[in-house]
Amino acid sequence: MDTGDTAWVLTATALVLFMTPGLALFYGGMVRSKNILGMLMQNVFAMGLIGVLWAVVGFSLAFGDGGGLVGNFDFAFLKDVMKLDAEGGIVNELPGLDFLTIPPVLFFAFQMMFAIITPALITGATADRLKFRSYVLFIGLWSVLVYSPLAHWVFSPTGWLFERGALDFAGGTAIHINAGVAALVLVAMIGKRRGYPEQPMPPHNLPLTLIGTGILWFGWFGFNAGSAAAANAQAAQALVNTSLAASAAMLGWLVAEKLRSGHATTLGGASGAVAGLVAITPCAGYVGGMSPIVIGAIAGVACYLAIGIKRALKLDDSLDVIAVHLVGGVVGSLLLGFFGDASATGFGTDGVFFGGGGDLLTDQVVAVVAAIAFSAVASFVIAKFVDIVSGLRVDADAEDTGLDVSQHAETAYAA
Repeated sequence: MDTGDTAWVLTATALVLFMTPGLALFYGGMVRSKNILGMLMQNVFAMGLIGVLWAVVGFSLAFGDGGGLVGNFDFAFLKDVMKLDAEGGIVNELPGLDFLTIPPVLFFAFQMMFAIITPALITGATADRLKFRSYVLFIGLWSVLVYSPLAHWVFSPTGWLFERGALDFAGGTAIHINAGVAALVLVAMIGKRRGYPEQPMPPHNLPLTLIGTGILWFGWFGFNAGSAAAANAQAAQALVNTSLAASAAMLGWLVAEKLRSGHATTLGGASGAVAGLVAITPCAGYVGGMSPIVIGAIAGVACYLAIGIKRALKLDDSLDVIAVHLVGGVVGSLLLGFFGDASATGFGTDGVFFGGGGDLLTDQVVAVVAAIAFSAVASFVIAKFVDIVSGLRVDADAEDTGLDVSQHAETAYAA
């Protein structure tokens, strides 16, 4: 065990947890005022439910040695996650992770924060119309049955995509593509908000959204740099890459927005920054130099243009989760196949532009396709089950009243 590595990952773990309240503010400012508490509650509630499920079974399914597709129950109920030998030394029984210089229980905690924020990302797509009890049931099942297996594929050394050679430093596939696909499935099933698109539904408090953006950017340093699991050069490079990509994506989004609509907006700046953070997530520990700026700029433009997807498909993705997280995750995962540079950090594989040929790009394509297919099918089955059991959508009166009152009997703002 290394005390410096442990101190850094302890800090990174706290940073990643802070991202979930940041996400709540980011989304909360964009909904109408009658739904802000509903949005905040959905996000913050994930910190409760998913944390417990991760301890009971989620972590074991993600990092147990059950084969290439899913883990097992070796670490269920935190069994043997923190184990000492006869001399009081820490025993690490996590398969394939014997290189860790942090306590296994800290690795559990760090990964728990990933598990918490992933289903919370979905909430922006279904804003204003999803029953709270149905949300609870959906994310509970989804976290165990979809997130944990997909995390096993890409994060566990025994997962089939990891063994194949696909790279995902901090969650481009398991987190962003996964959540984005689930969001796509849910909005297709739940339908449009009442009055959309004829009735204007502008954000009610953009300052909250900008505060949330700042918290997300700050927390993302733990998200990406913490994924090095050590206080080393890879963590430092990941931190730099994270910030540069966010900066470049903000610029790319705003330029595209200005050229297309005639205005550069605060919402566009916030959305662009988050798009860059999403896109650099799979790449952060495997690229260097100017690559994160290029990746971020491409992601900013691509995610802005991808807003047209919901219009083309006539979907009501309320807060553009599909454009930012699904498309951003795909863009970042695929661009890693071009910009991967093992010399940047001493880890990873060279991509097309750095003399590695097409092998890494092929692996990245396989990972992206596999994540989309699995998440789409599994998310649909779970959503269908929840709809049968509980009904996904609030009734018309509850939607008109707002989720704050109809679901939680509260109001955010005094009359």
